[in-house]
Amino acid sequence: MNKALYIITIILLVSSCKKEKRMIEKIDFTTEYKFSKEIETKVAKDTISWKYQISASDYATKGDYRNALIQWDLAMGTKDRKFTENQVDSINKKYSKVKATDYIFELAKKNQVIIINEAHHNSYHRVFTKSLLQGLFDNGYKNLGLEALGNGKYLDTLLNNRKYPILKTGHYIKDPQFGNLVRDALEIGYNLFAYESVEDVNGKLREIEQAKNIEKVINAKPNEKFLIHCGFDHASEGMHSYWEKAMAGRFTEYTNINPLTINQVVYSEKSKSEFNNPLLKALKIKESSVLIDKDNNPFRYERRETWTDIAVFHPNTKYVNNRPGWLFKNGNENVSIDLTDIKIEFPVMVLAFKKGENIDLAVPVDITEVQEKTEKCNLGLKKGIYEIVVTNGKESFKFEKNLK
Repeated sequence: MNKALYIITIILLVSSCKKEKRMIEKIDFTTEYKFSKEIETKVAKDTISWKYQISASDYATKGDYRNALIQWDLAMGTKDRKFTENQVDSINKKYSKVKATDYIFELAKKNQVIIINEAHHNSYHRVFTKSLLQGLFDNGYKNLGLEALGNGKYLDTLLNNRKYPILKTGHYIKDPQFGNLVRDALEIGYNLFAYESVEDVNGKLREIEQAKNIEKVINAKPNEKFLIHCGFDHASEGMHSYWEKAMAGRFTEYTNINPLTINQVVYSEKSKSEFNNPLLKALKIKESSVLIDKDNNPFRYERRETWTDIAVFHPNTKYVNNRPGWLFKNGNENVSIDLTDIKIEFPVMVLAFKKGENIDLAVPVDITEVQEKTEKCNLGLKKGIYEIVVTNGKESFKFEKNLK
């Protein structure tokens, strides 16, 4: 035998011997996450006016970013709006783009409280807030308030000790990306606290109660720094057209603290780029950015008498293996999961759990739905050991995946 061929043969034999042989175990498993068909059927039957908002949330919860955007656009409506070439040129001459995380870290040094918002159907907003955690912690921010945490009788009292979220931790936290935000915050060393209203109120009264709940926590730790992650307009300062003042405005009223408020909702991408805000179209954003004028002032979001100090502009998502490309960044690997040797009827849901977390309770690290056995299955995972669950709702299998 040719010497080179002999060496290659030996290497292949050794490699095949070293290849990890996975043990696939049939398990009893049920999940709250809905298959796409279930969501579509419910939307088709629903007659309520906000049905697409519900379906957007359902898709976001199961990690289906693309369909969440589509459903939200059906709920809110879309328009193809553009600036003229002269307007685009004027905007790009007036403003320069700076990396949002770096700019926020710099301003964080001068502030005690940062309030950042999210759209509840947009998982990337949670990914972006997660990207701030370590840098803000290094700048003295040790406390993280989440609107999405259940409060009162729904409070997850064991969260800070357990160190990972469970399905009952909060409705929106079922989204794997929100779960990962919580998981990372606990790992870094944040103290997490709930501040949502425990009374059955909305509008002005809800804003007041949220602000007062945050005030109580800050009064107990007057020398510490706080990051607050809320939904939509709750981050608005000034006078609000519906609530008189939003949570952030009430917060300032009660504490005399002027928070740094950040809006990442208004200029977010739509399901199709032509529906994006014309300002986002004009800027050609390549990374999450803040706009700075020639006097070094940030572009802020303003609507009549309300505002946030900073508007963050995120780039359009590029998809890889039919999943958002940002899933495979910031320490995550694009992990291919082989389903060909699992005898199960498709479609299936594939859920990745951190080894050691209770798969019947925990929020998974990632989820994807696979329609056919021949379809690729890709998850965004950090290095570590995972329990991968494959289920079609009737039968389920589990195996271990070790990413070294």
